[in-house]
Amino acid sequence: MTEPVLVVGGGVGGLVVAYDLARQGVPVTVLEADERTGGQLAPVVVGGIAVDAGAESFATRTPAVAELAAELGLETTSPLDSPAWLIGADGGAAPLPAASVLGIPAEPFAADVVALLGTGGAFRAELDKVIPLLRPAKYRSLGQLVRRRMGRKVLDRLVDPVVRGVHSSAADAMPVEAASPGLTAALGRAGSLAAAVADLRASAPAGSQVGGIVGGVHRLAERLVEEVVAHRGEIRAGARVVDAQRNALTLATGERLRGRVVVAAPGIASEPVRTRGIVLAIAAVESAALDEAPRGTGALVASGAPGIRARAFTHSSAKWAWLGEAAGPGRHLVRCSYDGVPEDPERTLLADLRAITGAADIRLTDLAVRSWVRTLAAHAPADDGPLVAGEAASGTGLATIVPRARALAQDVIEHIGGSDRTGTDRGAP
Repeated sequence: MTEPVLVVGGGVGGLVVAYDLARQGVPVTVLEADERTGGQLAPVVVGGIAVDAGAESFATRTPAVAELAAELGLETTSPLDSPAWLIGADGGAAPLPAASVLGIPAEPFAADVVALLGTGGAFRAELDKVIPLLRPAKYRSLGQLVRRRMGRKVLDRLVDPVVRGVHSSAADAMPVEAASPGLTAALGRAGSLAAAVADLRASAPAGSQVGGIVGGVHRLAERLVEEVVAHRGEIRAGARVVDAQRNALTLATGERLRGRVVVAAPGIASEPVRTRGIVLAIAAVESAALDEAPRGTGALVASGAPGIRARAFTHSSAKWAWLGEAAGPGRHLVRCSYDGVPEDPERTLLADLRAITGAADIRLTDLAVRSWVRTLAAHAPADDGPLVAGEAASGTGLATIVPRARALAQDVIEHIGGSDRTGTDRGAP
């Protein structure tokens, strides 16, 4: 009889592991402390439309997420071709430089870079091309790397707002490879940070750097659950695990289960070293001025921008065609991210939307506020402990979580071996 696998955590990492195991005939049970699975892939109905309450896109630097979506019968999509903007510390707005990675410019004297840095800032960034390159791996953080190579203006005006919006962390707190996988190697090959960015962009898949799913990224979690159950896996919601070892775990009820344990939830196999809270205000609004999408698909906000509390704004119905069609003319779906819950969410959101977009006619018709905690780093689990998946193991973002989870599932399958499995697929007839 095949050894059962117990997956702790019903977020996307745990669900992907369970999905791959169940399809290969491995008995698998997912134990989720919450009453809902999916983690940060969650829906919320705003203005009568189901939208993402958490993650709403994924990086396309690898095909892993798109391939999984296709397996699950989901349609992937790219954002509409409209640039994102950056709101500077002085309140000024300009399009985010086109040839950049996380705000790091490939060409410091490009017009869209000079517009944000000024001539002096661009000249300092250009010095990156002549500053001797020491060991790329010696830089402890992306912030340290950018400050050394291109100067403080590039860090403060470009990189930090982007990193805070994408990774919910300051650039000084993000390891280089966690922020931008492959950047360290590209820097070693290219010899300068600007050339490394150009190298990464040249080697990236054609098209947008991010993708989405028609109907919302939360559909990924919903379909994973459906497939796990269809292949005779078990999903147990409201099952809180208080102790996990390599081959056994204990629930809060005292129930003890035996099997190969995979932990895909923070604070079970290893305590998070760094976490960061993020608050999303997701709204339906009416505005004729927003029909023109004055900030493209959205905007990132530099720290200290006057009169703005949000650190990022997404014009969701201008970013995703399926949402724009669902909303209709004059009606828009938007979201802003905050470091904490505003004291008066409605008033704060309206003020921020007007300040960011310049649209004075915005009228709020519906609002939902959701809070999330992201694991940015965690202690390494014990060698003799359970296997680990999810954010704690791979970092934030579906593009890192999904391939790591699939590789882990394959390792488990190879460990179990094929001789004691009754078939390669236990799908329901």
